[in-house]
Amino acid sequence: MDTEAVKLLAVTLTIAIGAALPALAIGIIGGKGVEAIGRNPEAAGKIQAAMILAIAFAEAVAIYALVVALILKFV
Repeated sequence: MDTEAVKLLAVTLTIAIGAALPALAIGIIGGKGVEAIGRNPEAAGKIQAAMILAIAFAEAVAIYALVVALILKFV
């Protein structure tokens, strides 16, 4: 294979996996958060705060994957 083709494949896989898995994690976090609030509505504030923090960390992983993909593409 050509080195440019391998490089493009690495970029493609990096962004595909780096976007899909955090999206799945955010969906699971959101679903479990709503489920927890449904079971214990009095703790909604604490649950929402923890849920938003966890979603931000999962989103950060997607941003890191984007940065890595851009570095692979242009270096």
